[in-house]
Amino acid sequence: MAATQMEQLVSLCKRRGFIFQNSDIYGGLQGLYDYGPLGVELKNNIKAAWWRSMVYERDDVEGLDAAILTNRKVLHYSGHEDTFSDPMVDCKKCKGRFRADQIGGVCPNCGSTELTEPRPFNLMFKTTVGPVVNDDNIAYLRPETAQAIFTQFKNVVDSTSRKLPFGIAQIGKSFRNEITPKNFIFRVREFEQAELEFFVKPGEDEKWHEEWKQNRINWWKEQGVTSDRFRVYDQKPDELAHYAKACSDIEYLFPWGYDELEGVANRRDYDLGNHTKNQEEFELEAHCHENPESTTKLCVRDEENNKWIIPFVIEPSMGVDRATLAILVEAFTEETLDNGNTRIVLKLKKHLAPIKIAIVPLKKNSPEIMDKCHELKKKLMKLGIGRVALENTGNIGKAYRRHDEVGTPLCLTVDFETLENKPETVTLRDRDTMEQIRIATDELPTYLREYFA
Repeated sequence: MAATQMEQLVSLCKRRGFIFQNSDIYGGLQGLYDYGPLGVELKNNIKAAWWRSMVYERDDVEGLDAAILTNRKVLHYSGHEDTFSDPMVDCKKCKGRFRADQIGGVCPNCGSTELTEPRPFNLMFKTTVGPVVNDDNIAYLRPETAQAIFTQFKNVVDSTSRKLPFGIAQIGKSFRNEITPKNFIFRVREFEQAELEFFVKPGEDEKWHEEWKQNRINWWKEQGVTSDRFRVYDQKPDELAHYAKACSDIEYLFPWGYDELEGVANRRDYDLGNHTKNQEEFELEAHCHENPESTTKLCVRDEENNKWIIPFVIEPSMGVDRATLAILVEAFTEETLDNGNTRIVLKLKKHLAPIKIAIVPLKKNSPEIMDKCHELKKKLMKLGIGRVALENTGNIGKAYRRHDEVGTPLCLTVDFETLENKPETVTLRDRDTMEQIRIATDELPTYLREYFA
């Protein structure tokens, strides 16, 4: 059973060190959150799973890590300076400010219908580069990771000799000055994206869009999002962005309703067309912004027709923070045990668990047991399976419950039998079944490598 109330999850995230409010000791900063010791592990594991699927398990994708600060011209010719905005209204009664398309004409604070007319509010964070503050030195914190992929397109092609179809993947921070951040880490002002721009020959774009949609659905299932709370919504023609030929939204049923985790869009030749030099030389399908300042043709040779073309782009774009939230909601389970007690357990996939194995001493005031715990921890840390924790709270039942709550797949208990048995043995407890087995410590490396493979 997934979490049904955000309060349950927010409480667990703070209590167990997953996610904290940013600047909490000063009252916080709206729309900003910090990932704690376990949250950063979970988030990194999600990113690693995405990168492995996108880059390491394919032979047609390269990686990129571009700067956050972005040249103003990039976001001018991409259209962001003019169009990257949300409709904003003010409540005349309580002076609250909201996104017009999210409140249905009624102030969510006071219930008044006395609202101003909607007006566009640009979401980009503006700054200046260097010691002189003027319009010539304006730059932006990037609102998406995609634009650097497009502007570095030729450098990647020239340095790798890639031919169509191929992709460029990137994970990184983006920034949007949201009018009304909400729903915990779902809609925030600083967030992380995992984006792939997959470049294809015009005419093959519809096939690749369907293929990437199915690829991404399969990936989400591999992360444990397999319940009936998961769906795909194909946007209707009148719902599409002006540059898009098609877009499929992968949505998850959060406690507040269905919302988007990822979009898989067919962006046609809009992006490279916006940034290319000599636009008039190419038969662009998308309506692009006239660009007299680009210094580079962002094109490839179509060997079949012996001409230079602007590729179409298929873009699977995932919010890493949204993925983290959905995976936490899906994994959150409250169970009633045979003795009538309840337990909360995060049934995370093993590869996503922040802590892979917890070593629990039966008696923390026994020097012999504690020495053996430290010895085993050092041994297991060298296996490279991930985070290994030593849990020495002193109460074995509480230790099990704590690690159930944070999603640790295995707990290893060191007891007096460990010290007495030859060969030396320990107890392994499974998080989901709570079943326990006895295993020789010499067999642990092989067992754990296979378990986490």
